Amino acid sequence: MIKKSTLLHLRIPFSFFLMPVFCFAVSLTKDIIWWKVILVFIILHVFLYPASNGFNSYYDKDEESIGGLKHPPKVSDELLWVSLFFDLVAVLLGLILSIDFAIALFIYGLASKAYSYDKIRLKKYPITSWIIAGFFQGFFTFLMTYQALNAVDLQSLNQSKILFAATLTSILLWGFYPMTQIYQHNEDARRGDMTMSRLLGIKGTFIFTAIIFIFSNAGYFYFFNTYFSLIYFYIFTFCLAPSLLFFLWWFFKVNKNIGLADFDHTMKLNMISSLGTNAFFIVFGILNHG
Repeated sequence: MIKKSTLLHLRIPFSFFLMPVFCFAVSLTKDIIWWKVILVFIILHVFLYPASNGFNSYYDKDEESIGGLKHPPKVSDELLWVSLFFDLVAVLLGLILSIDFAIALFIYGLASKAYSYDKIRLKKYPITSWIIAGFFQGFFTFLMTYQALNAVDLQSLNQSKILFAATLTSILLWGFYPMTQIYQHNEDARRGDMTMSRLLGIKGTFIFTAIIFIFSNAGYFYFFNTYFSLIYFYIFTFCLAPSLLFFLWWFFKVNKNIGLADFDHTMKLNMISSLGTNAFFIVFGILNHG
């Protein structure tokens, strides 16, 4: 029987925040085969992402709030072995779809482990960890998901529309990623980790995210105007408006009280943003295949 602390540290519900990348890849899939969609979803959100969460939690041994857990319990050796087992299950299930997909899952697992693994610990290097996390959680995951769902070879991924879409997922994550670290400055400083948010500072993190969001929005404008219809960009903007309004309101509050750059506000922004982007890509997928 798996310990409750292990299940909590796997943070399976937290995978919801990475779901927009999956939904975007599904929305661009030519011929949707539902058993493949469901299988890829399970592989990513039930096994691969939780494996990464658990492994990094084991090596971080956080005492303060982490993504999805306000009061994380102490970790045990079981967490490490369960995380590695989840990785193995993800790769084995990936073989059902293709060897390329299984290899990509294995590579993602290695990259995610480097973030907190004590012999590498990318978390100590703010720009490097920021680039790698955004690349693998965005661009790389988008392409491996699209490849698995469309059963295409790697050469077929070399299309401007697909590569541009994959790049957009990373840009959005690069903008948002420092916000997920904003409440962990004390914990990261205690361990000697210099995250991107610590490098930028609390107010700098907000400004940086706002700048990247502007570039991201311009990218989505170009993407939908070039490959589809501008109406999709307007729907996209509408769906993201609540998260933008919350972000601006929160920034205003933090300017008056720096202590409000906390776990609760971060999780609320995560939830609002994920609900908006997931809703958009689901609607876009339906309209795109209608």
